[in-house]
Formats: sequence, C-alpha cells, structure tokens
Amino acid sequence: MKRVFSLLEKTWLGTPIQFTWQKTSGNYLAVTGADHTVKIFDRHGQKRSEINLPGNCVAMDWDKDGDILAVIAEKSSCIYLWDANTNKTSQLDSGMRDQMSFLLWSKIGSFLAVGTVKGNLLIYNRQTSRKIPVLGKHTKKITCGCWNAENLLALGGEDKMITVSNQEGDTIRQTPVRSDPSDMQFSMMKTDDRTSATESTISVVVGKKTLFLFNLNEPDSPIDLEFQQRYGTIICYSWYGDGYIMIGFSRGIFVVISTHIREIGQEIFQARDHKDNLTSIAISQTLNKAATCGDNCIKIHDLAELKDMYAIINLDDENKGLSTLSWTDDGQLLALSTQRGSLHVFLTKLPILGDTCSTRIAYLTSLLEVTVANPVEGELPITVSVDVEPNFVAVGLYHLAVGMNNRAWFYVLGENGVKKLKDVEYLGTVANICLHSDYAAALFEGKVQLHLIESEILDAQEERETRLFPAVDDTCRILCHALTGDFLIYGTDTGVIQYFYIEDWQFVNDYRHPVSVKKIFPDPNGTRLVFIDEKSDGFVYCPVNDATYEIPDFSPTIKGVLWENWPMDKGVFIAYDDDKVYTYVFHKDTIQGSKVILAGGTKVPFSHKPLLLYNGELTCQTQSGKINNIYLSTHSFLGSLKDVGPNELKQMLAQTLMLKRFSDAWEMCRILNDEAAWNELAIACLHHMEVEFAIRVYRSIVNVGMVMSLEQIKGIEDHNLLAGHLAMFTNDFNLAQDLYLASSCPVAALEMRRDLQHWDSALQLAKRLAPDQIPFISKEYAIQLEFMGDYVNALAHYEKGITGDNKQFSEAAQLYEKGLYYDKAASVYIRCKNWAKVGELLPHVSSPKIHLQYAKAKEADGRYKEAVVAYENAKQWNSVIRIYLDHLNNPEKAVNIVRETQSLDGAKMVARFFLQLGDYGSAIQFLVMSKCNNEAFTLAQQHNKMEIYADIIGSEGTTNEDYQSIALYFEGEKKHFQAGKFFLLCGQYSRALKHFLKCPSSEDSVAIEMAIETVGQAKDELLTSQLIDHLMGESDGMPKDAKYLFRLYMALKQYREAAQTAIIIAREEQSSGNYRNAHDVLFSMYAELKSQKIKIPSEMATNLMILHSYILVKIHVKNRDHMKGARMLIRVANNISKFPSHIVPILTSTVIECHRAGLKNSAFSFAAMLMRPEYRSKIDVKYKKKIEAMVRRPDTSETEEVTTPCPFCEFLLPECELLCPGCKNNIPYCIATGRHMLKDDWTVCPHCDFPALYSEFKIMLNTESTCPMCSERLNFAQLKKISDSTQYLQTEVEQ
Repeated sequence: MKRVFSLLEKTWLGTPIQFTWQKTSGNYLAVTGADHTVKIFDRHGQKRSEINLPGNCVAMDWDKDGDILAVIAEKSSCIYLWDANTNKTSQLDSGMRDQMSFLLWSKIGSFLAVGTVKGNLLIYNRQTSRKIPVLGKHTKKITCGCWNAENLLALGGEDKMITVSNQEGDTIRQTPVRSDPSDMQFSMMKTDDRTSATESTISVVVGKKTLFLFNLNEPDSPIDLEFQQRYGTIICYSWYGDGYIMIGFSRGIFVVISTHIREIGQEIFQARDHKDNLTSIAISQTLNKAATCGDNCIKIHDLAELKDMYAIINLDDENKGLSTLSWTDDGQLLALSTQRGSLHVFLTKLPILGDTCSTRIAYLTSLLEVTVANPVEGELPITVSVDVEPNFVAVGLYHLAVGMNNRAWFYVLGENGVKKLKDVEYLGTVANICLHSDYAAALFEGKVQLHLIESEILDAQEERETRLFPAVDDTCRILCHALTGDFLIYGTDTGVIQYFYIEDWQFVNDYRHPVSVKKIFPDPNGTRLVFIDEKSDGFVYCPVNDATYEIPDFSPTIKGVLWENWPMDKGVFIAYDDDKVYTYVFHKDTIQGSKVILAGGTKVPFSHKPLLLYNGELTCQTQSGKINNIYLSTHSFLGSLKDVGPNELKQMLAQTLMLKRFSDAWEMCRILNDEAAWNELAIACLHHMEVEFAIRVYRSIVNVGMVMSLEQIKGIEDHNLLAGHLAMFTNDFNLAQDLYLASSCPVAALEMRRDLQHWDSALQLAKRLAPDQIPFISKEYAIQLEFMGDYVNALAHYEKGITGDNKQFSEAAQLYEKGLYYDKAASVYIRCKNWAKVGELLPHVSSPKIHLQYAKAKEADGRYKEAVVAYENAKQWNSVIRIYLDHLNNPEKAVNIVRETQSLDGAKMVARFFLQLGDYGSAIQFLVMSKCNNEAFTLAQQHNKMEIYADIIGSEGTTNEDYQSIALYFEGEKKHFQAGKFFLLCGQYSRALKHFLKCPSSEDSVAIEMAIETVGQAKDELLTSQLIDHLMGESDGMPKDAKYLFRLYMALKQYREAAQTAIIIAREEQSSGNYRNAHDVLFSMYAELKSQKIKIPSEMATNLMILHSYILVKIHVKNRDHMKGARMLIRVANNISKFPSHIVPILTSTVIECHRAGLKNSAFSFAAMLMRPEYRSKIDVKYKKKIEAMVRRPDTSETEEVTTPCPFCEFLLPECELLCPGCKNNIPYCIATGRHMLKDDWTVCPHCDFPALYSEFKIMLNTESTCPMCSERLNFAQLKKISDSTQYLQTEVEQ
C-alpha cells in the first residue's frame, strides 16, 4: 500500500476533521476542520477550491453523480452548493429559522434532505428548484438519516423516533426506539424469497449498544440485536454482500453477522484487529476488501476470506490515534483522518497498465508515475512523472507514450534522463498505442493513425509522416493492431489481417479469416503472428507462406499472448488468462508439417499481468505497481540439475524436446547416461528434421547404420524428399510414401515399398510410376506367396509376370490355353490378331468383352452370321438389330429383339427400316418405343395415321404436351370422341366435356360414360351442371337414361344424390319387370353408401328387402321348401303395387304356394283378391278353376307361424316379422331365408357383409354356390359363426 499524499493544515491541528470523497469518480476530496472553511483537493493532494463559511461546518455531502457538494454551517440558514464542473460556489436560502443539523442527498434523482435542531425538515429538489418545508417532522434535533433507491427518507432524532417519509415529506411509517439513534442505513435483508429486490430494511445504532433492524414490510416485528459487553460500544457498521453486516466495536473487535432470518443473531465471523481500540471500518464492494483502523495501524481483509490479512499499514507518527476511514467508489484510494487533525490517502488499487518493446518494459507505479526498465539488458529503472492519470501506456525503443481520452504525451528516453517531447491530439478516444523506433500507431474508433514520433528530426518526405487506416473507401473497422520494426499489422471486423511495410510505405500482405479478428500478437520480427478471433479461437499465422495453424486447447478466457524474446527460442509463446499461463510451441519444420503444440501450464498469482517472457522467465505486473518474476513450469530444466533425480530428469528431457532445446536435452542425456533417453533425443531430432544434431547423437551412441544413412541424405534440399527419408527412418512408412509422392522424386516411394517387400503397395505404385517394373515385382511377390503356400495367388502373380512382357503374346496365350484359362487365352490371341484361334475358343469364353472384339472383327470381314452370334453373346443388342436389318434382311428377328430388350436405339433403327418400306403404322409404333414422340406425331399427321399413334401413345408413359397435340389434331378433324379422350388425358376438362357432348348418337353411351369420368376428375361445379343439363335433356329435349345420372353422382362422390337416383332406376326396372336388375342396382348403391359410412335411406332398404324376398322365392321353391317360399310370397304380395307388370302371376304363385304349405286362410285371402274383375280375366287357365273353387268353399285353417326372440329385446315375434312390437326396432333379415335374425345363430356373407342365419345359410349352400344377395361365389367353409353380433345390430338405415 503506497501513501499517495498526506494533508496537514495548521488550522486543523488538535481538532477532529470531517472529509468526504466525491461520489462515482473519486476525483475530489472535501475536507473541513475547525477553521470555518471547506477545502477541496484533487486525488493527487492538490488544493482545487475552498468554501468559506460563517461558522464551523455541520455536515456536507456529494450528490449521487459527484457533481454538487452541499455544505451546511453553524450560524447560517444558507446551504452552500459547490459545482465540481464549474468550480463555483452558490448559496441556497433554506428558509429555516432554526439551526440546521443534518444534510443528505438522495440516491435517485436530485433531492436534498436538510434537518434542523428543532426536528423540522426541508426537502429541496435541485432539478425543479422546489423546496418543501415540513415542520415538526421530529420534536427534537434530527441527528441521522438515509435515503433508499425508491426515494424513501428515513430520519432519526433525539426524540428517540424513527420516521419514514416519501420525497414529498409525507410520513409513511414511524417507530420509537429505546435510546438515541445514530448511523442510519437502508439495505436489503437476506431472504429466501428474491422477488422483492427493494431496500426495505432500516438499520440504526441505538444508544451505541444495540443494532436495531426495522423492516418496512413487517413494521410490527422489528429486531433488536445486542452484543457482548466485552466488545465495548458500536463505533460504526457497514452492509455488504448478500445481506451481511460488518460491525466495529470500540475495543478493537469487529464482527460479521447475517440478516438471514434463520441466522439472525449469530456471529458469522469475529476478529480482534486492534489491541486497544478501533475507530472506523470501511468496505469497498469494488475491491471486495474491508479496512479497519485503530492502534496506529490500518488492517485490510479480503471479504471472500476474512481470516486472511491482505495488508497492514502502520502509522507510527500518529500518536494521538486514528479517526475515520473512507474508500473512493472505484476502490483505488483509501483516506484516513486522525485525531490530531491530519489526513492520509493511500493507493489501494492501481490500474494495471504496462507495455513492452523488445525486452524493455514500461508500467504504472503510481497514479502519476511510470517506470521504464530493461531487466534483461540490466539497465537501471527510470521513473517518469506524468501530468495525467493515464488510461494507456506504450513504450518503444527510444520513447514512452502515456495518455487518456484522445490525447497522448510523448517522452524521449535519452541517456541523460527523460525529456518530455510533445503531446498529440487524435481524432477520437484512443483505445491503445503501439511504438517502435521512429513511428507510433494509435487505434481509435475503428481506425489506426500511423505517424512519426519526431518528425522534425528525420527529414522525411511529407507523405511518410502520417497515414490513416483503413482507406476512406474501405468500410471495415480495425479492432486490433501491432507495430514491429518493419510492419504495421492490423486486424478488422471483416476478418482481414493487413501487413503494411513501413520502409516501402505500402501493403505487402493480407489474409482473410472467416470471422472478425479481435486481437493480434506478432513475434519480435513480425514473421509470425498469433491472432484471436471473435469466437475466441486462437491461430498462428505465417505471412511468408500465408498459412494458418489452429492453436490446440485454446481457452476462451485468454486475455493475451507473449512471444519468447530469447533469440534461440523462436517458436515459443505463452497465452495467459487471469489465473494461468499456457506455454505453446510452434514447430515449423517437422516431418508431419508445421503445427502448434501445448507444452504445459503454469499457475499465476492473483492479479498478476504478464508483460515480458525471456528464456522461460515471465515478468508480471501487479496491482500494487510492482513487477514480479515467475519461472514457467515448462522451463524447470533451466534451474540447477545437481540434485535432480532420474524421474524428474526424464520429465525435464520431455520438456526440452517439446521446446526444441536440443543442447539442454544433450546435457540431460549425458547426466542420465541412458540409451532410451539418447534414442528419444535422436528420434526428436529426426522428427524436427535436425539432421546434423541427429548424426551427432547417433554417433555418440555408436549407431553406425543410422549415421551412414543420415550422412547420405543430409545434403538433400527438397524438403518433402528429406522428410520422406526421415519418416522412413522413424518407421512411419505411410507418411514417408505420401511425402515421397509429393516430392521431386516420387519413385522413391516405390523403391521403399519394394525394399520393404510391401508387394501390394509396390504393385499399385508401379502401375502409376513405373509400369516396366510390374513383371519383376509380380515375380518377386509370386515367389513369396509360393513360399507361404498361397498357390492360387502365387500363380496369378506369376501370370502377371509372364504376360507383362509384350514380346511373348502367342506363347503366353498357349500357356493360358493349356491351363484352361480360356478368357485370358482368347484375350491374348486377340492382341496377336489370331482370329482363327479366338473362334475355336469362343464356346468356352464367358467374357462379353472378348465376344465383342471377335464380333467387330467378323463384321469387318463381312461374315455377318458369325458376327451376329458373337454380338448376341456379348449382349450388344443394338449391333445385333443393326446387322439383322442392314445386312441379313431379317426384320422379324430385329423386331423380336427390340420387343424383348426394349432398346431405344434398336427401336429407332427398326422405325427407320419400316419408314423406308412405307409401313407407317409400324414405323410410328417403333418411334414411340424409342421415345421419339415428336417424329411419330409428325409422321402420323402426314400419313393420316393418328388413330394408330393415339392407340400406341395412350398406353405409354406420355407427357401432357403429347396428349394435347393429338387432341388438337382430332379437334381439327371433327373427331369429337377422340379429341375429348385426349383433352381428358392432358387435364383440359372443359374442352374434353365439350367434345364428348358433341359426339354423334352412334357413340352416345360411350361418350356419356367418358363425360361422367371427365366431370368426376375435374370436380368443377360449372362442368357438373353442364353435364346434368345434358342428361336431363335441357339442351336437346331428349332426357338420357337415369343410369348415367347415377354414375355421374357416383363419380362426383355425391352418394346421397346417387342413392336417390338409384331408387328411381330400381323403380323403373321394377316397373319393367327386371327385378334382378333392380335388386343389383339397389344392392350396389347400398354397399357404396355403407363403405362411405353414410346412412342408408329407409326407402332404399325397404325396396331392397322386398326385391330380395322375391328373389329368395325361386330358390325356396326350387328346393321344395314351400313354407319359406309361401312366407316370402306373402311378403311380396303385401307389397304387390311395387310389381305392376306381374301382379296376377305373383298373386297366383302366392295362392298356390300358401295352399301347398298349409296356409289355407292366406291362400283364400289372396285368391279372393284375384277374383277382382281387373285380375280375373288374366289368371292362367291352368289354375283358374282351382282358385275359383277355393273362393267358393273357403277353408280358413292356418298353420301358426313359429315365434322367435327379437335380437334387441328378446320379445317373441313371428319369424318372418321384421318390426319388433316390443322395442319398435327394424330387425336385420337373413339373406338366405328372409326371416328376422337371431342373436345366437348369426353369420355374415364374407363378400357383402349382409347377415344370415348360420344354420339356414349352411343348408342353402349345399344346393347353391353363390350368395343370394351379392351373387359372389361362396362355399360353406368360408362361413364363420359370429358369437357377438352387437356391432351388426347398430343401425345403418335412416330411422
């Protein structure tokens, strides 16, 4: 802790003094004693102003921004206001008659509260100049008070009351206390519930013994905290952290308590800082530190760990004791007043500002002092006093620059001391400055200004004096920059890194990165550069070859990078964050190429900022303005090696090898004297391509072979070739091969594989690099395989060895033939052009390639039959077709092949052939097959063969354009049906419908069917109504058959309308006596509605039931089951009006069947009906007399109808009755008998899902082979008895 200044005014001596720091910035300190003045000093101890008062100062306070100091004095009713910005004092009349005793500015807004000795209050709003006097706020003197962030004002007075008022002066709360209140503060109690973050707790010292906590939200339960007697009286206290209070007691003890409701009353921490007495405590939340004073010393603790003492400041000259402590808001300065009337200010935190240039460092050692040192060169430190507290510091080879805002002051560092050179104003607030020998570069607001430091010394050309980057037309912003001896380098928000060469005054290099570049750190020469991008990734960039290398394990918290300044360690750099330094090495020349490796990490003490790295020694700057040296853990080998054990030595050896410190590594190997260590060093030398050093190492361990090998290659200049040899020596053969292939001598890869007997790889390389070596390599490989017993592969490679020699084709072919390798033999015979032998071998050859070569040869000789067979064997169908058409004149064969193979080219050839013959139909067919639709269409048009083209194309996968062109052709020819058909295919529905409706009557039925399909696909209301009008006869007065309307509704999925039409059609069919047709129409509609889950109209269901009953009659009568026949006929006769064309025959059959079944009464009633005059004459002569006799002599006996239970309610009803009188439900009927269904005898037709009585259906299927309802084929085995018929009882018919 450094003392910045002390104040000792004669007029203050012997009296206690008051002082207060300016809020926020802490630039001013106001001090007053018993001399009727308030003196204002700056933070360096210089007096800036003075306020004269009529009496001693009673109280003073700075407003929240530190702009206005308010002072009240004895014997005055004025408030004195000193403005820090204008350095002027003004007076404000309080209007109060009695003496003022208390003064305090609000935390929010600009309210000033002033209290008086009689308990009156004035609230002054500086913004509006409004004064609110509140008389009688207290009955006695107001002594203490505080504001909170909601502008509530709490006051305490000698009347032992605490009042809480709003900014208008209205009292909101008040509470009495037991003794005089003092030191009142607003804060927030520590609670579990974080919802209310308001300062709602008032703390106040009562009677100097207890701490009283009053929560505004719980006014009825205040807390009174008493402390041990031995502590003495409460001197002062301060809130901090999450609801903690630090309290200082008169006997040298301080205590920390928590205000959490579960911990209240417990001491969290207690310490005796001072032996005799404690006079003040102060807390800096910014620094997270607490200071106490007493017994002539200040002790500073870290709030995070109170047990640890951070610093002790002794003041032995202050024999009268100490008084009050106070920090500035930023925690930089700590002021202490003493009992004898002096004031001391200490520097507690210094901004860590420092810079380096080569091995010279400059760093801030006090607020107005910079020290320049060069520890490496052994120069003595120079201290430079500066005029302003700097925001930035920069050092060059001969200059120092400090500055703030947009100004910088330059100093010359001469041999005879430091001389101030000049100050420079820039065009914006400077972020930082870099210096080198002659030039300075300042970064401000996205721009960099490069300028000469001493322009008058150098007789430079004018344009080289200064330059602004980037150029005016460049929209990028510069985010970082650096200056080396030769270059200005900067990085931008567009990811560009630019190199500007100062000597030539021009750009020499740029690199484009995908994202913006935040920071750059060049090495001392500027030939390598570390940069950090906006994603916090780090890279090494080499401008020489424009290559970047990602830095591995790069922490996103990295603050900066330093390069090693020791000349021998060129690739080493460190990256640092707040608590760790990471050592990296950039290995430029290794056999694997360039890369960056992480060598290790070193912990850094708290708030140490690295400034300079030299030979593993890191110089750091601390908060106290000193420098401290740390040795990196990765350079531990630089210490003494005397008493180091072998294990540690091995670790150190690994470090030296990582850092490429081969001389140090040699020393360690010498001490270890271990062959493994020497080998490790040798391999590292090979890895880093240090051939000379590797020879030295191998020579020392007497490895003659390696020494000789390395001696042979050490002069090679081709980097890849040398690296390939070294990779081979380290047994990394794949890498060696890649390097050889990239070198000027790729054959070295083949030689290596051959020497290693890696025959597979050697053969692959030989194909590419040296085909003439394949036979020799094949032979060697074959010998090895034969030796290993792999005879099959050995033989294959021997063959390669033989056939590889192109002078021995015929012998090789004979050899293959003898070995029954017909494909290979034929292939070699072809190369000799020995076609006769090839022809002999063809039946044994399977390779299509050989057949094809033979076929081509035969075709060239004009021997087409043999050629065609060979082409067929080679599956070359196009050639087969061509020969059949062009040479063998066999179109049938060609056509068959085209049909089988679907060859497009073949189809084209056939089409061309037929075209020449004038067979246009066939030509069109094959043109379509070959996808030449346009040619086919043109041909059809020219020769009036469009029907043929249309038929062919209709079945192919064809485009809409093709369909449209056909449609347009037919439209022109007035062939409406065909035009409509093709307009439908290409989706032009309205044109299609127009043509269908124009068709002549001969095509009427088919045309209407097509029109319905068109409307069904179009789903267009206009087209639908057009067709309905046509069907209804609106257009030509001729209504069409209702079946078309039915089909239309079905196509449109308008099932209800379709159902109504179906009923009408069925009715017409019934009237015509076509009962089966009527039945089928109704059944198909019923099934369709059922599948669409639409309720069946009851009329349709009833008509179907009656028609079905009529159809069942024939089956029962045929099977001689007269009772069932009679019952069905009775049902039909009861609905005889639905059978108008067969009334008499049906009634006659009913009479006869009833008579046969013994239903005499029913026979009589229907016979009587037949005797009506309109029917009598139409009765068949055969039965007339019998029926007349029946009426004359009536027999009314009747067999009773069997009753069976209703499946819904079990009510017993006649078996042919379908309406239950019990539950009024329509009961489903059996399609085999016409009776109502029974629950326990249920089955359904598997095709139409209509129910039947299982037992009866089974009997029926003995004589019948189809379902009576849907006419589908059915046998007994397909029936399944259904035990649970519930789902079939859910009605499908509209009730």
